[in-house]
Amino acid sequence: MEQLRASVDFLVELCETSSPREVEEIKFKNWSHQAIDFILATLKALSSGGKIDEKIESIASSLIMRLMRRMCNESQGEELAQCNTFQFYVQHLMRKLGSDPYVGQRVILSVSQRISIVAESLLFVDPFDGAFPRMHNCMYIMIQLIEFLISDNLLSWSTRQDFDTKLLEDWVLSVFHARKGLELLESRNSLYMLYMDRVVGDLTRHLGQDSFVKMLRPDALDKLFG
Repeated sequence: MEQLRASVDFLVELCETSSPREVEEIKFKNWSHQAIDFILATLKALSSGGKIDEKIESIASSLIMRLMRRMCNESQGEELAQCNTFQFYVQHLMRKLGSDPYVGQRVILSVSQRISIVAESLLFVDPFDGAFPRMHNCMYIMIQLIEFLISDNLLSWSTRQDFDTKLLEDWVLSVFHARKGLELLESRNSLYMLYMDRVVGDLTRHLGQDSFVKMLRPDALDKLFG
């Protein structure tokens, strides 16, 4: 567990202390991917051995929240174009981590909850405020991350014996809740809804398959399709 914690801290600190220019360096890419490979291999071994506990969940949650914060918040002095490059690379790292259902489902839950929070904040932000472009970019990056994780992984996750169906219900409801939050912004930016509808449409098609219908409780299905 200590090795897992050390790898998580290394990856996050690498992202927090590196500049956008360093993202393009081979050294940064090699180190970040090696850390992710070790984290995924460790989680897989712990899961197969039935050793996932609250401490492991705390480490995973910390990893997700810290990377999400770095994905959405630029460092002081970063130009917007440089910031975007770094944000998309952190998104790439979260997408790679999300190939494991233990991490991926938690990423979708956390990101969809964050979308709801940002959507509410955008209602009260002046479009000419300096913070608006960064919040706007963050929204697109988060929606895109959820889309990637669902399209890349949902079917393969569902075949895993350790697939957490309760967590599936939690994040599916959270995604639908995020979509409702974005409806309030449609008059200001209809693209948010356009992209989120694409995500929800893809998710709904997956959930309509027999394998998923059997996983979800009837009351959860009613909330989604009722």
